[in-house]
Amino acid sequence: MEGRVAERALVLVGFMGAGKSTAARTVAAELGVGAMDSDRELEQRLGEPIASYFDREGEAAFREREEEVVLDLLESARGGVVSLGGGAVGSERVREALRPHTVVQLEVDPEDAWRRASGGERPLARDQVRFDQLHRDREPLYASIADAILPPGGRDAIRAALPALTALSGAPEGTRLVWAGADSGSYPVFFGAGLIASGFFFPGDGRRFVVTDANVARHHAVAADEWIELEPGEDRKTLAAAEDVLRGLARAGAERGDLVVAVGGGVVGDVAGFCAAVYQRGMRHVQVPTTLVAQVDSAYGGKTGVDLPEGKNYAGAYHQPSAVLCDPSALATLPPEELAAGYVEVVKTALIAGGPLWARVRQGGEVDLETVIGCARAKLAVVAEDERDGGRRQVLNLGHTVGHAIESATGYTRYRHGEAVGIGLLAALRLSGREPLRAEVAELLAARGLPLAFEGAAVDDVLALVERDKKRSGGRVPFVLVEAPGGVTPGHEITADDLRAAVEEVHAG
Repeated sequence: MEGRVAERALVLVGFMGAGKSTAARTVAAELGVGAMDSDRELEQRLGEPIASYFDREGEAAFREREEEVVLDLLESARGGVVSLGGGAVGSERVREALRPHTVVQLEVDPEDAWRRASGGERPLARDQVRFDQLHRDREPLYASIADAILPPGGRDAIRAALPALTALSGAPEGTRLVWAGADSGSYPVFFGAGLIASGFFFPGDGRRFVVTDANVARHHAVAADEWIELEPGEDRKTLAAAEDVLRGLARAGAERGDLVVAVGGGVVGDVAGFCAAVYQRGMRHVQVPTTLVAQVDSAYGGKTGVDLPEGKNYAGAYHQPSAVLCDPSALATLPPEELAAGYVEVVKTALIAGGPLWARVRQGGEVDLETVIGCARAKLAVVAEDERDGGRRQVLNLGHTVGHAIESATGYTRYRHGEAVGIGLLAALRLSGREPLRAEVAELLAARGLPLAFEGAAVDDVLALVERDKKRSGGRVPFVLVEAPGGVTPGHEITADDLRAAVEEVHAG
C-alpha cells in the first residue's frame, strides 16, 4: 500500500452532494496521509465564500480561478487524497493533469444530491430542473475519466473499497474498477486487457482452487494451489458435476478461508459459485469470466446453480463473489458462434437499460470494453436494488422464460444459452406487441448469424416446460415485457393462447 501511495494520489470526483469531502477525510485517515479539498483551498485564496465570488464575477471567472487551484493541488498531491469540486473536471487542463493519479468517481442519486446541495449557498443548486440536467450532462464526463466508480454508499463504501483501489497499482495499465454493491456483500469488478496474463489477482489472501473446463484450461492459466476441471458444455451443469468439484475441494483440503476461482464461461461460473456457496456452508469465490455472456451478465449478481432434468437452474443459491476479474483479451480465444451467443445478453441488457447503452448497441457494431462495462454496470444497478429477485431484478429474465424452456426441451445440447435466449427474446417482444422493436432486434441477431427460430422440439414440449419455470408463483408464470428500451417490467400475466402463438412463431416447424 505504501508504494501505491508514494506514486499516485487518490482524487475523488463527482457531482454536488456526492460526499467527496467526507470520503476524502475518511480515506486519508485510513492511509495516514493528508486530505485536500479544492473548494476549501479556493475559498482560502479568494478570501470569501465561493457563492459570493461566483455571483459577483460569473461562472467563467470562477472556473478560471478553480482551474488554477486544482492544477496546483494535483501537482503537489502525490501520495495524498484530493476531493475536487463537481465542475472542476470540465477543464481540459484538469483532465490532463488527472492522468498520473487514480481518479475515483463517487456516484450520487440526483434526488439525494438535490436534497444535500439545495437550500445552501451553492450557486448551481438553486433551480432543480437545471440541477438535474447538469447531473445528466456531467455523469458521462465523470465516468470517462474515472479509474474507479463507486455507487452511493458514503464513507463505509469507500472504506470497504480501499483495498481494491490500492490494488489497482498492480494491474495492467488502463485497468478500471467498478464497485458492486448488494445487501449481502459488496465486491470489486476489475476490467482490464491483459489481467489474466499479467498474473493480477484480488483478493491476495487464501489459497486458490481454480475450477475450469478443459477448453478454457488450454488458453488461460491462473496461478492456483489446485486445479479442478469440468467437462465442457451446458449439459455438464449438473449435480454430478457439482459433486465432482466438491469432492475435489475436500480431497485437496480446502478450507472456508480459501478461494474458489471460476475461470470460464457461465457454466463454470455457475457450478463453481454454487460449490463455493455450499462447501463447508460457504467459502469465498472469485469469478474470472472468459466468455462474452459471462463478462456482460452471468459473472455478476451472485446467482449460482445447476440444472435438473426437470428444469434449468432448479438447484442453486445466492452467493456474491469476492471479486470479478474481467479481461476482454480472453474473448479473442472464442469461436465466432460463442461470441454471437454472448451478444444476445448484450442486446437484452441494453433493452433493459435503455438510454446511452441501447443507443450504442442498436448501431450493431462490435462489442468493445465500454459496452461490456456498460452492461455490467446496468446489471449491478438492478442487483443493488433487488438482490433476491423480489421485484426489479426479475427484468433480467427478459427472454429467458421461453429461452430456458427451449434449452431444456432440446436437452441442453442443440442451442447455446445465448442462442436460446435470443429466440426467447423475440417471443417476449411479440408478447409485448412491439413489432418495430422486434424487427430491429431480429436484424441485430441475424447479423450475428444467430437463429431466429428453434427446431428439435415440439411447441407443446416448450410450453409444458414454460409452465414448470422456476419463477412460477401462485400457479402462474410471470413474464417480463417491453414497453420501450429502458421501459422493461416484470410480473405480466399472459394468456395461454397468446403464449402459444408467440412460441409457434419462433418454431422452425
